[in-house]
Amino acid sequence: MDSKIIRRALLLVTLFVVAMFFIILWANGTFDKKQKTPSVAQTEVEEEVADENGYIYGSDLTAWMNDETFFDARVIGGGKYEVVSTEEKEEVVLNVSSVERDLRIKVVNTAGKLVKGSAFSVEVNGQGKFKDADRDGYIYVPDLSPGQYEVSLSDAQGYMAPTAPIKCTVKAKLEYKAIEDISYLIKTEADIDAAKEDTAVTDADSESTGNSAIKTVDNAVFGIDVSKFNGEIDWAQVKDAGVKFAIIRCGYRGSKSGSIVIDPCFEQNIKGATDNGIPVGVYFFTQATSDVEGVEEASAVMSMIKQYKITYPVFIDSESAGGSGRADGLEAGDRTKALEAFCQTIRAGGYKAGVYASKNWFNDRLDITKLSTDNVIWLAEYKDEPTYGGKYQLWQYSSGGSISGIEGRVDMNLSYLDTDR
Repeated sequence: MDSKIIRRALLLVTLFVVAMFFIILWANGTFDKKQKTPSVAQTEVEEEVADENGYIYGSDLTAWMNDETFFDARVIGGGKYEVVSTEEKEEVVLNVSSVERDLRIKVVNTAGKLVKGSAFSVEVNGQGKFKDADRDGYIYVPDLSPGQYEVSLSDAQGYMAPTAPIKCTVKAKLEYKAIEDISYLIKTEADIDAAKEDTAVTDADSESTGNSAIKTVDNAVFGIDVSKFNGEIDWAQVKDAGVKFAIIRCGYRGSKSGSIVIDPCFEQNIKGATDNGIPVGVYFFTQATSDVEGVEEASAVMSMIKQYKITYPVFIDSESAGGSGRADGLEAGDRTKALEAFCQTIRAGGYKAGVYASKNWFNDRLDITKLSTDNVIWLAEYKDEPTYGGKYQLWQYSSGGSISGIEGRVDMNLSYLDTDR
């Protein structure tokens, strides 16, 4: 090829490459005369700062406020954003039941646990609003006419509440069967002032003339009854001492507040006795003032004993609470009605039911003719031989006995029941 032609071709290629280079620079704005050098303020915004933990952030700490994608939001009319709270709220629901002409309302979470600490209020159609004043998650509405009602949670700030009302039938008449969920009424001694609430006083001591030794009677079985007041018990020694049965206190109703309270030694006592082959029954000290409260007490007791083998009866302990208890002033008829409600509910639950009281209490403070003959009678009379004129199946003959494995005084009993032993 001619050398002139080659030189001309190389020149054209070189010019073409240079032209393309300048075109690219122009397209990227290198020669845009309007481009300005960033200001100091702009430069500061773009700076990144590392804190002591190694996290890097921009110097403009308010930039997030202009970032619509920062929030959990949804588009509303006009293309604007509505900020939606990302706080997780606990879901609550209402459990509503009726025993007799009342509503028992519980605010619970999805696990069925009472939600405490908030001043919830509910609205009952035609009756108004009712507030959880003590913030225990429970609202009681008394004195309602029988019929259908709707209950709505009207104040649940900070919680996700149900939108639809709960429908419930208010019962006209008490049914002697266990309340399905009674746990919300049961407390421990950590929740109350036990010194003021646990104040049972039997009047059998005033007549005490009998001995406190273990009795051996051909047609009777020897046993004891115990509560927290007997302290720590060595049940193996108790068994070896000749004890054939034990009636264990499971709880009591507070003589001031009316709270249903578990005896703090109940669990260890019933396990200790049964683990050592000692047949057991239980008793509950009542301060019920109505048959409704009698059903409550029976329901609470059955919830406490359901996991244990109960051979002897479930007794309701009726005695004074020191003279100023909430049930001490009841008429004999009203007290008897509450006891009978307890016993009927216990029998409906599949247990034997019984009533414990002193001779004077049976004679003067109860109407024995209104108690069912199906009830087992446990008499407290501290004499060598009872003088009580009525029938009985258990006899507590002393409160001053002594048994190996228990420090201090122990209640001593004889049972004439035909039980497996």
